[in-house]
Amino acid sequence: MDGIELNYQGKKDEDEILGSVSNAKTIKLGKNPTYISGDNFAVMSSLLASGYSGSVDLIYIDPPFNTNQVFNVNDGRVSTISRNGSIVAYSDDLKPFEYLEFIRERLILMRELLSEKGSIYLHIDCKMGHYVKMIMDEVFGAENFLNDIARIKSNPKNFKRPAYGNQRDMVLFYAKNKGNNIFNNITQGLTEKEIESKFKKIDKDGRRYNTVPVHAPGETTTGETGGYWRDMLPPKGRHWRTSPKELDKLDKAGLIEWSKNGVPRIKKYADEHKGKKIQDIWNYIDPAYPLYPTEKNLDMLKMIVRQSSNQNSLVMDCFAGSGSTLLAAEQTGRKWLGIDQSEYSAKVVKERFSKIKFDYIEFTNANGEAIEKESATIESVESLATADIRSLAQAKLAI
Repeated sequence: MDGIELNYQGKKDEDEILGSVSNAKTIKLGKNPTYISGDNFAVMSSLLASGYSGSVDLIYIDPPFNTNQVFNVNDGRVSTISRNGSIVAYSDDLKPFEYLEFIRERLILMRELLSEKGSIYLHIDCKMGHYVKMIMDEVFGAENFLNDIARIKSNPKNFKRPAYGNQRDMVLFYAKNKGNNIFNNITQGLTEKEIESKFKKIDKDGRRYNTVPVHAPGETTTGETGGYWRDMLPPKGRHWRTSPKELDKLDKAGLIEWSKNGVPRIKKYADEHKGKKIQDIWNYIDPAYPLYPTEKNLDMLKMIVRQSSNQNSLVMDCFAGSGSTLLAAEQTGRKWLGIDQSEYSAKVVKERFSKIKFDYIEFTNANGEAIEKESATIESVESLATADIRSLAQAKLAI
């Protein structure tokens, strides 16, 4: 894939983008999880200028999809149609080439923030996703591409347009260094239907089970798994799954079932099943009544966090929106960093995290200049939920 890149109007040199770091103000994160209200490019530049390069193990982002829509909230309900009097959550109305450079500039900074064992999940729709993948190949290296995941986002559609219904979007998964990235092999539990299908037998205690042969493919003539057990040799071309001594232990424990013809099979119980490997098609439908436009499924985000980070990891979402990624990190015991410039995002996060201790930093003043303001440690923010966000941090820290 070397030499392949996406060219478009306004594309900057990478050195020019990274040059923003040298001019950025510094910022200091505390021990608590942190939400920063401000432009994510300016914030990430400051984080890099402050020595946080390589400090993030996992990034999940759900950036604008270049939909040419205005996402707003009206009377407590979210919408994608702009109406007078409604609160704008965010606008998604860039031209295609502007959008691609907007994403690329931020991806370059994210790459620098990722640790050597870090990874990134980027959630996007299928209209822009293929262009964004080329950008990610360029920024992270095509060799670090891991998965293009199809996410079932809704129930079947019944649109009248002359095309198939759109039920999915995509999640692009990249490592900072493929093979070195955290991946905990989290498995997915079987459904009740799958359990009934795979474990059709029921023992005297009511436990579902199935049986597998006591032998496995591959012949051995030197080891004990190729020798006699109960006066039997394994079938030609096969060997015992475990040593004859271990097979005796299984039999004594009642974990080997003998057929009427004297054929032994090992019992496997449904309640001891370790789960199945998660594939690249995910079925996680989004909330019917979201707190924030484009809010994503919390169970999906918790799975991502558990899969690609550890207990001591820092998880970042620099398009924090509803704060669902941050909540997923909180509920799985990770430290988190959220960034968003939407005032409504900050309001939703404060309401949602009313009983969680975290630091709040407002990062931009009225002129859009990058500044750092006093970080407020908030344990209960219910009383602040409807307050003007800009009033939360009045005193500037010395920079």
